[in-house]
Amino acid sequence: MTTIAKLIAVNIDCAEPKILAEFYATIFGFEVQHSQDEYSAIGDGTTTLYFQQVPEQAPAPWPGPGKQFHFDVRVPDVAKAVEEYLALGATKPDFQPGGDHWTVIADPEGHLIDVCPER
Repeated sequence: MTTIAKLIAVNIDCAEPKILAEFYATIFGFEVQHSQDEYSAIGDGTTTLYFQQVPEQAPAPWPGPGKQFHFDVRVPDVAKAVEEYLALGATKPDFQPGGDHWTVIADPEGHLIDVCPER
């Protein structure tokens, strides 16, 4: 039998850890647990996201094969959430594969987020 692992955190490479920590803390309702130029962390007591500085980090073109991950989030009102996230520094790519169902945005460093409606 394979040993079952418990996921404790996700680490995201980025150029500006403090900026991304603040962005994601705001949209997820998490607290900033650690904030330095090189490394920052946010969490809610169960889930933790770490942001590690990689100065030469560049976003993958979208659409394209370079994307390595993206977040899917559920919100009660997609249009309102997208508007709020854009005001926080996100951008909205021209290419939108979700039609009316969801909207793709990019965080301040270009990592993608699918903003999906509640079921």
